[in-house]
Amino acid sequence: MAPIIELMDVTKQYDAATRALDGLSLSMEEGEWTSIMGPSGSGKTTLLNIIGCLDSPTSGNVRVAGTEVTGLSQKRLTLFRCQNVGLIFQQYHLIPYLTALENVLVAQYFNGAVDESDARMVLEDVGMGRRLDHLPAHLSGGEQQRVCIARALVNAPRLLLADEPTGNLDSGNGAKVLELMKRLHKEGHTMVMVTHSPDVAALGDRIIRLVDGRVASDDRNGESRSKVVGDIAMEAEA
Repeated sequence: MAPIIELMDVTKQYDAATRALDGLSLSMEEGEWTSIMGPSGSGKTTLLNIIGCLDSPTSGNVRVAGTEVTGLSQKRLTLFRCQNVGLIFQQYHLIPYLTALENVLVAQYFNGAVDESDARMVLEDVGMGRRLDHLPAHLSGGEQQRVCIARALVNAPRLLLADEPTGNLDSGNGAKVLELMKRLHKEGHTMVMVTHSPDVAALGDRIIRLVDGRVASDDRNGESRSKVVGDIAMEAEA
């Protein structure tokens, strides 16, 4: 089976002085949970945005779910993203004047098929069935993030991308969101998660560490992966 994500010699140059990704090549398998780590400015979010079709590389090729997305028009790229990618952000990006249910329905609208029963079902599945009619301002941070996860799931994407999904949450709400992410992974979802937390990264099947837009380490093996996590934790404390 072909990988669900393939990047071949991908470079992202923002200006003469800023190269976020530098000839990056890697692939990710379907059903895999990949944690992306690295210092600030290492290219983590740029990588996630390119995989999620929110940005395009300056050079190189990107294939997602069997489709070469590098040359797609903006319109086709947006449609492809709506149909294949679920996005979960640190900043929740919920529309403040819409209820939890309506925020999820918006994702269906952009995919071209609105089904309120599906939206209700996915909100119930993430534990928000009793909060459907609440505005974001009346939800806790953890509840808002669960609405974001429901929004990411409602179109049944093949790929879930998360950028620091617990970064704005206290430890209790963060733990609940991570338990939900672990459950989704067990159910077969392919996940790519950017995180600064070694403990969160260790939940994945694989840890890729970026430095200066390149892969500094790539570990699937449990023993060596623990060493990578330990090294990153020591760096953070230094």
